[in-house]
Amino acid sequence: MAEAATGSSAHMTAGVPPAEAASKPGRKKLDRSIVEGPIGKAVWKIAWPTVLQNAIGGLQGIIDHALVGHFVGFTANAAIGVSWQIFLVVIVFISSLFTGMGVLVARFAGANNHEMVDRTVYQAFLTAFILSVGILAPLGYLLSPSLLELVNATPEVRAEALPFLRIMFLFSIGMLMFFMLGGALRAAGDARTGLYLGVAMTVLNISLNVILIRGAGPIPAFGTKGAAMGTVIASILVSSAAIWMILAGKLVVHFPRSMSWKPDWAIIRALFKFGLPAGFQGVAMNIAGVLMLRFIGSLEHSAEAQAAFAVGYAELFSLITWTSVGLMGAAAAVAGQNLGAGRPDRSERAVHLAARIGLGVAGLVGALFWLIPEQLLAIFGITDPVVVQIGRELLRYLSVSGLFITVALTYTGGLQGTGDTRSPLVITLISQVLIPLSICFTAQAMGTLQSSTVWTAILAGHFARCALSVARFHQGRWRQIAVDVR
Repeated sequence: MAEAATGSSAHMTAGVPPAEAASKPGRKKLDRSIVEGPIGKAVWKIAWPTVLQNAIGGLQGIIDHALVGHFVGFTANAAIGVSWQIFLVVIVFISSLFTGMGVLVARFAGANNHEMVDRTVYQAFLTAFILSVGILAPLGYLLSPSLLELVNATPEVRAEALPFLRIMFLFSIGMLMFFMLGGALRAAGDARTGLYLGVAMTVLNISLNVILIRGAGPIPAFGTKGAAMGTVIASILVSSAAIWMILAGKLVVHFPRSMSWKPDWAIIRALFKFGLPAGFQGVAMNIAGVLMLRFIGSLEHSAEAQAAFAVGYAELFSLITWTSVGLMGAAAAVAGQNLGAGRPDRSERAVHLAARIGLGVAGLVGALFWLIPEQLLAIFGITDPVVVQIGRELLRYLSVSGLFITVALTYTGGLQGTGDTRSPLVITLISQVLIPLSICFTAQAMGTLQSSTVWTAILAGHFARCALSVARFHQGRWRQIAVDVR
């Protein structure tokens, strides 16, 4: 990453002159309003489809938990929560190249270099396919039992979680392709197509899960395993349809038939150069999450606490993180494109606006956590008195924590979208690993570890991440980051 360039140097050397990279007749053009129109409209254009896609997509997780909670029990809730925490540790690292892809695509789109947008996404597609099929599937299947033991899951939870986790690892290709294509289209300025694909996948997933979890007619009830089956089937079908649309030239990203299967090492190196820090960041966060599950597993009512955590943090808190992650994606795309167009002041304004929107949503959802916690938990079949008590306590902490995490994520999007993917890694190691785990380790060593200690550690980590992310963005060093793909 060259640090000597100015904001105007964002018109990258890409091996293709801008005049030759212009869109060919008949192709869907890049949306120039993101770098030329009102900044508020540009942010909203990317944000609302992304936020809505996250919200609708998150419904499948809520429905999974609600179905298994009613038809299997809270042990199944804990199993899904534990499995997803482990699965994300691995898949987030492989998905890191999508962050690098987003940086490159946004810059090239901002510079109106359509040819390099296509080439970048194509190389990300090839790399993700090889990593998923050749590495993630076989290793994930073999290591699943050991990973479940690592998080101190009870024997009952492990029995439910093992088949779920193995299915997710074996057929992860559909989900990886979906994330990659959605991220590529969003970075190129087309967030609506990702929304349509997300809606299709969610509707299909919900339909399959209702049948596979509880059974219907000749189809037996697969229980927790059915939730994984529905997820992978839906993701593979929708991703296949999206790839067909790209090959047919129906989207802003297109894979011409003339493209070679040969790797373009200049682009692949850039993908990992910008993406690997984000990958390590994601792995660090999820390893910290696994260790937090380990602390929760050592509490007196471990299964009940893990069930409350799975529902309260992984699902209900998603009402805040759905919006925050969507705004993070919008901030990254708009900031990256405007830096690519040589307009860093618009990049900064976009991030500030996204953070204000996120605060409004987080405040509203946090109020619900305080006012109706029992009713929210009951949606997932949580009626056990101990689980309800622990869940109510957790939601009160999360009502405050949500304010900090939404600001942290939007400013993280601004940093990553402009190419500064290293700073969020350092910030994450401090705020999401060092601070919360130190609090829990200390309390455990002193024999005072309780559920409230874990929730306090989470809140402290989110506050630190917010403060550090805002401070780093305001330093403005992202303005001097240049992308050079030769």
